[in-house]
Amino acid sequence: MTIRRTAIIGAGGWGTALAVLWSKKGNEITLWGNDPGRTETVRATRENREYLPGVKIPDAIHVTSNINDCADADLLVFVTPSTALRAVATRLRASLSNSDAVLLSGTKGIEHGTGLRMSEILEQIFPQNTIAVLSGPNLAVEVSRDLPTASVLGCRISECAEELQRYLGSEHFRIYSSDETIGIELGGALKNVFAIPAGVSDGFGLGDNSKAALVTRSLAELLRLGTAMGGNPRTFYGLSGAGDLIATCFSQHSRNRRVGEKLGRGQTLDQIRAGTHMVAEGIPTAKSAYECARKLKIETPIIDQIYSVLYEGKRPDQAMQELLGRDQKAERA
Repeated sequence: MTIRRTAIIGAGGWGTALAVLWSKKGNEITLWGNDPGRTETVRATRENREYLPGVKIPDAIHVTSNINDCADADLLVFVTPSTALRAVATRLRASLSNSDAVLLSGTKGIEHGTGLRMSEILEQIFPQNTIAVLSGPNLAVEVSRDLPTASVLGCRISECAEELQRYLGSEHFRIYSSDETIGIELGGALKNVFAIPAGVSDGFGLGDNSKAALVTRSLAELLRLGTAMGGNPRTFYGLSGAGDLIATCFSQHSRNRRVGEKLGRGQTLDQIRAGTHMVAEGIPTAKSAYECARKLKIETPIIDQIYSVLYEGKRPDQAMQELLGRDQKAERA
């Protein structure tokens, strides 16, 4: 596999951070955004002020809103919102000219209704292409500043995972390879759901003891549902499970934690959405996770409560009281 040109599909904070990071290695990068006006502003100013303010975008990065500019890339990195992935990938398929291109999903989510992971959507649309996944505790603002971080890259073809590891990894962006993809994707998707109640805890001012207990029980729930959905239990203790859960639940940069904090301080979901253009993936993924848990008959009390808050109008304080009022039981690791 020879990678000469990389196209990043999605010009939000994460896509921009990856473009900046990988361009420093001398990789040829195209950064595609869906909004022509915003993309033109990014191209002209060399800064993504809405999603990653203060970060200089090198002139070597080709910024575009024309999907055809990505058609001959050797590596296509998908970092769109999860709810947009199917539509964007379908658009790209019509113009893709490189039948040997490798597709790397960095989008964290589960599709509503189908329960499909992002790589499964890509497999439906690009059945002949090799598909890999990337996840981990990777906050875009820190990656863009070249602060040390680690990710896990999974592909069922181990040689491909190792080649991408060499091509994309660096001293400050350490990539661990894996031949398991299901757990990597589910860990990255489900942790966003649990970051919302972690933020609610912050909004309530409940303290570190409460939050540590909530995050620990969230990991147990993530394991329970993720394993039932086909993930390897060991994966959930790694970078895309426990690692990403810790970062997302505790970081001030976490969009999902901020949503929860605002809910805990009394704002409605509509008010929160009106005040930001950024996507908090935990909101749509909470619905998908709830659907998957019901289908598989898995007990998910935290997911159930955050679903009720987001989609059924339950008050966050009522949801917290119902969690605290559950019967005490033995801990099972």
